[in-house]
Amino acid sequence: MDVEEYRSIISNAIEREIEAYTFYRMIHERVTDENLKGLFNELAGEESKHRRTLEALLLREPEKLGFDTTRDYKVADALETPPLSADLKPLDGLVIAIRKELDAMQLYTQLAGLSVDPEQIELFESLAAMERGHKARLEDIYTNMAFPEVW
Repeated sequence: MDVEEYRSIISNAIEREIEAYTFYRMIHERVTDENLKGLFNELAGEESKHRRTLEALLLREPEKLGFDTTRDYKVADALETPPLSADLKPLDGLVIAIRKELDAMQLYTQLAGLSVDPEQIELFESLAAMERGHKARLEDIYTNMAFPEVW
């Protein structure tokens, strides 16, 4: 894979962060529960930070992007995602949000594995850990909403 292909993958990741931000903002406006409003607002803010971090990475000179360009890991094969929509029931919105966080976590884990620059590896591992935390929080909310009789 060459540097431009990595840039394309990062650009796609930026688009996904923007989609996630937009989705969380739309859901934030639709839910009435103040705890959920706060959660979705917080997640939107974190996705915005992720976008800015990735945009800064794209500004690096090609020779300073820390990827091994001699191997093809087929990272782009898993990047296609259906569009997000706010025309959903809250539970369905949570399912999509959980899936988006899982996809982002897997993408950043793969990018960390492809990186050769220690600072870049740390960046992608940190992003993956944040997405993993988002996913866990959303799964907890989903479980409580989908199975209220357990409590």
